Amino acid sequence: MDLQGATVVVTGGARRVGRHVATRLAERGANIVVNYRTSAEEAREAVQDFTALGVGSLAVQADVSAREGVERIRDAAIERFGGVDVLLNNASIYFETPLDDLTEADFDRNIAVNLKGPYLGCWLFGLHMRDRGRGKIVNIADWAVDRPYVNYAPYFVAKGGIVTLTRVFAKELAPTVMVNAIAPGPILMPADFSQETIDAVAAATPLGRIGHPEDIAQTVLYLVESTDFVTGAVIPVDGGRTVS
Repeated sequence: MDLQGATVVVTGGARRVGRHVATRLAERGANIVVNYRTSAEEAREAVQDFTALGVGSLAVQADVSAREGVERIRDAAIERFGGVDVLLNNASIYFETPLDDLTEADFDRNIAVNLKGPYLGCWLFGLHMRDRGRGKIVNIADWAVDRPYVNYAPYFVAKGGIVTLTRVFAKELAPTVMVNAIAPGPILMPADFSQETIDAVAAATPLGRIGHPEDIAQTVLYLVESTDFVTGAVIPVDGGRTVS
C-alpha cells in the first residue's frame, strides 16, 4: 500500500509508542487520525506536529471499549478524509493485578480496553474497508502471552485474545483486508519501573537491551507498505524474549 495520501487511524496515538509510530506514518505521507481518551494536550500537540509535516491530521476523543466510541472515530475519519485505509489498534492499559487483590472490575476493564476495543475496531473499521475494497489492520499483542508472568492475569487473558482475534478477522475480511498483529517485548518501560527492574529485563533479553519504539514503527511499515501477502500473522518484536 502506498501511504502517500492514505488515511491511518491510530488508537491511543497521542503518546508513547503510538505517537512514535504515527509520526513515522505521517512522514511517509499518510493523513493521521489520533484517538485519545484523556491525553487531550498530547493529542493537540501531535496534530500540530503531523500538520507541520504537510499531512492532514485530526484528534478524536473516544473510549475504544464502547461501540459508540469506535464509531465516533471511524465516522470522524470518514467525514474528514473520505475513508480509512489503515487501522492501528494500539490503545491499551497495563497495570499490576496481584491475584490476592484481584477484583472483577480489574478483569472487566482489561478485557474492555485490551480486547473488546480491538475487536470493535476490526469489526467496524473492517466492514468499512471491505466495502471500499482495501485496507490494513494491525493489532498489538504481547510477546508474553505464551509465557505469562505473575500479577497481570487479566492483562494476559486479554492480550492472548488478540492473537485469536487477529486470525479470526484475517479470515473474515479476506481477501480485501489484511489483518496482522505485532507482539512487542520490552520496548518502552512504564514510567514507574525502577532502574533495577529495567536492568533485569534487559539482562533477561537475548539481545541484552531494551527495544525502541522505532522497532515497532518499522514493523508496522513492513506490514502496511512492504507486503500485500501477509495476513493472520503475529510478529514478535521482542529482542528474542520468546525464545529465551
